[in-house]
Amino acid sequence: MSVRDVIIVGAGPSGLATAIALKQFEIDYLVLEKGALVESIRRFPVNMVFFTTPELMEIGGLPLTTPYDKPTRLEALQYYRKVTDVFGLQISLREEVLSIDQDDEAGEKVFLVETRSHLGVRRVRLGRAVVLAMGYYDAPNHLGVPGEDLPHVKHYYDEPHPYYRQRVVIVGGKNSAVEAALELYRNGAHVTLVHRRDTLGDSIKYWVRPDIENRIREGTIAARFNSSVLEIRPTEVVIGRTDGAPGVTETLPAESVLLLTGYHADPEFLRRAGITVHTDSAEPSYDAETFETSVPNLFIAGGQLAGKKTGTVFIENGRFHGERIAKVLAGRFHQAF
Repeated sequence: MSVRDVIIVGAGPSGLATAIALKQFEIDYLVLEKGALVESIRRFPVNMVFFTTPELMEIGGLPLTTPYDKPTRLEALQYYRKVTDVFGLQISLREEVLSIDQDDEAGEKVFLVETRSHLGVRRVRLGRAVVLAMGYYDAPNHLGVPGEDLPHVKHYYDEPHPYYRQRVVIVGGKNSAVEAALELYRNGAHVTLVHRRDTLGDSIKYWVRPDIENRIREGTIAARFNSSVLEIRPTEVVIGRTDGAPGVTETLPAESVLLLTGYHADPEFLRRAGITVHTDSAEPSYDAETFETSVPNLFIAGGQLAGKKTGTVFIENGRFHGERIAKVLAGRFHQAF
């Protein structure tokens, strides 16, 4: 079997940036992606506007142009398709990585990357090095309450139209929950926001905060602070107080429930690959200069570095990880071959 120099897991911005850097060093690579190109961005709300400015999302020196101050989801999708085409990146889409092991192949230690295509076809790809650039958006934080798996419960919000004239309970207090609440309210839904703390999150976009606070104040969006979900039923949500106040539970009518409580990296996948993962933080053990993990020639880039602190790694800083990894691998491969 042929052996690639590098296998990159994930075709998000950090994975694409890694591929571009490797190509510039003339290092053989292949990107494996279990979904569509930049799958996490594809799953963002349809009308989403990024918090950042266009130049902070650019990779490979290719400009991201927009007539607005901040790029939209649609513009980002168009941009990363353009990046892929301009650089002619080698990407296998809809091919999920199941496991990563190591073995000797013709006297050389290589990684065995087992994959499964969307058609169910399994294969093993070989690589001298692996870069994990998987992000975390496909692993939502579950509440672990009865009824969370009911069909009207979702961990992702896409667009407002299906919720017109529905009573919607949104759980969460950060940007995704707040922006969904505002958009649903303005498109004819009856929204109740449930948040376990006494105030909304500090990281809410500065132009969004006064909007949501005014809607809550006037009562057009209902809010239950210091509250958590105890149970989800087909037509209602049972909540309880988190601050120890009396008046134990309340039942909220709901045709739809959006659990927008954040997402997390997958520490178990990393552990199965042999990487040491810190128990408390869920952060992988890695060299901050090279991004090499505790497994030689197994690197990590982008959101998976953050562990539980998912608010510390974004497109803006994760896009630079691949360049540093590529420089390390160029030194090793060009010296060896």
